[in-house]
Amino acid sequence: MAVLPASVRRHWLLGVFLVAGTALRVLATVAYQPGIIYVDSQQYLNNMELLSPDQLNPIGYSIALKPLVALGGTTLVVIVQHLVGLLLGVAVYALARRLTVYRWLSALAAAPLLLDAYQVQIEQNVMAETLFDALLVGILWLLLRTPGWKAVAAAGLLTGAAFAVRAIGLTLLLAVVLYLVVVGRRRLLHVGVAIAGFAVVFGAYAGYFHEETGRWGFTGAGSQVLYGRTAVVADCSKVSLKALCPKEPLGQRLGVDQYAHNPLPAGTTEEQATAFAHEVIRQQPLDVTWAVLKDFAKGFAPTRTTAPNDVPLSRWQFQLTYPNLQDPNTAAFAVKYGGQEPQVAHTPAAILRAYQLNGGYASGALLGLGLLIALAAVAGLGRAKDSGLRWAALLPAAAGVVLLLGSAAFEFSWRYQLPALVFFPLAGAIGLRAILGKDQARPALAAYPDAVDAQASKGFTRTFAPIVVVIAAYNEAGGIGPVLANMPRTCAGLEVDVLVVVDGATDNTADIARQAGASVVVAESNRGQGAALRLGYHVAANGGAQYIVTTDADGQYDNDELGVLLQPILDGQADFVTGSRRLGAEDADSRLRWLGVRVFAVLASILTRHRLTDTSFGFRAMRAELATAVTLREPQYQSSELLLGVLALKARVAELPMTMRRRGDGASKKGPGLVYGANYARVMSTTWLREYVLRRNRRPAWRTPSCRTTRT
Repeated sequence: MAVLPASVRRHWLLGVFLVAGTALRVLATVAYQPGIIYVDSQQYLNNMELLSPDQLNPIGYSIALKPLVALGGTTLVVIVQHLVGLLLGVAVYALARRLTVYRWLSALAAAPLLLDAYQVQIEQNVMAETLFDALLVGILWLLLRTPGWKAVAAAGLLTGAAFAVRAIGLTLLLAVVLYLVVVGRRRLLHVGVAIAGFAVVFGAYAGYFHEETGRWGFTGAGSQVLYGRTAVVADCSKVSLKALCPKEPLGQRLGVDQYAHNPLPAGTTEEQATAFAHEVIRQQPLDVTWAVLKDFAKGFAPTRTTAPNDVPLSRWQFQLTYPNLQDPNTAAFAVKYGGQEPQVAHTPAAILRAYQLNGGYASGALLGLGLLIALAAVAGLGRAKDSGLRWAALLPAAAGVVLLLGSAAFEFSWRYQLPALVFFPLAGAIGLRAILGKDQARPALAAYPDAVDAQASKGFTRTFAPIVVVIAAYNEAGGIGPVLANMPRTCAGLEVDVLVVVDGATDNTADIARQAGASVVVAESNRGQGAALRLGYHVAANGGAQYIVTTDADGQYDNDELGVLLQPILDGQADFVTGSRRLGAEDADSRLRWLGVRVFAVLASILTRHRLTDTSFGFRAMRAELATAVTLREPQYQSSELLLGVLALKARVAELPMTMRRRGDGASKKGPGLVYGANYARVMSTTWLREYVLRRNRRPAWRTPSCRTTRT
């Protein structure tokens, strides 16, 4: 990773997702040529010249299609849509970072857009969803900061444009107004400006509709769509227009899609269908509402399935044959607008299908979790109450809810759920950042020695005993004295020295350590425990230490267990020994930390294929050569980096039962438990990537020194 540019290293997780997302889109482009022509695709393509506003779909996408089709046919259309899909992932990541969301969390917010197979499939369709998503992200970018009236006006215009691409975009105005009412300093002005921006587009569209059709309106889908929704639940004994009531009895009705898109009963006008729908809504408001809410809830299912009478999920899945070829218009449109007969490349199609059917999508349950986290932040949970991001989580959460609820008012289709990939992961990421507070993680360290290391060790000359106990200390004046007083002076017949690395302390920790007989190295700036320990390892090794032990300055570990800790190394049975509170005893002061120890032990065991029970125990012993051979770049959350690095070198690692007590003095400097856990997971995963993946074939294995120290 050192050879990569710093910007790439900083955003490596996004880079991984981008590479994977690009591969999926290349496969899709190769697999289905010239793009996928669905029934709606034909309507969009047909309407490029007519631009008739009274069709089922608005004209916005047809307007965008025309120049692309003229330049390169439908193949160019889907290539551009795939590029836009990748850019949307980058835009969501950049927006999250702009809002100070942690890098790893920002990447996770972008991952659904980049990696969801249903998103990739819809981009391969000549369909309006990708353009619609781009407008959604644009609205978020304009409003999720302290917007001036120009940005608010532009957001209003984009909201209008979203309506012109998909009529359901009309509902977004509710979320925009709600957000501006809650957060805007000039609330009435900004709300008015946003509505005015939307009205410009909406009014122009309605005027065009009137000019083309001779009547006022904005969509040709209204009457039969509403009829389809109400026909499913209509109690025929309560309606006067019984001729419009479906022939199937309640409980055996067809789905909304069949009633909405099949012809109305013979002799029925659209006005009658509208009157029927309005009557059902008046007579059965709870039934209609319940049907809508059930469809809304389907989007949060853990897996993608098709409920009875819903739009088949298979429409939005990659197939091994070209879809919808039973319709002769499919091939005709492919030739006319794509320049070739529709065809499928079997191997990439099979890869995409296997990926999609085996979990290659964002679970609805996870999307729901993102929404719940955002709502918790809006409610003021944790640190969100005083966070400037509290209300930033509201916009994507509210926009996602109103958009999906509006879609469910028509009918449920997994196609209509795709905007959730834009809104809910971002809302959850912003909400989690607001709840946890500012990330305390620091930039990675440069290779040893950096400027601080060189200054701290300059002029330090000391020949150490065979065993050196290294203690990192930052403002530990109240607790380090007893730790040093209780330190054994010999262990297994070998002398023991203590080296305290004072990490930019502002108290008299260094003076107390010197008075207790310890050697002291002072780093002028506070960089974190990992940086201090790394400095201590090198200073001790340069001074002749053969074995290095680490312990904390707060008295949590039992110095009397030093001999037990070192024994496997002195006996030649191990190169690195760490204590384990799970094998020994622990006076836990946090249930969250208790759980984290176990979760990270399982994760580390999976990543390293070495059974571990405790990855963050600070009482450890190792050969000095090993301590300086491991790559250490993490300034704070260093314990897993050291452990995984040692295992990656194939050193012999042992765990022993040890005791861990509560702090003897002061408060923990680890920060909030969730923040600490998130950063600990980040360090563990990045260390594994660096040591086990990127350096797998370039890393020499650790060799145990052949010579042994003779005990006296």
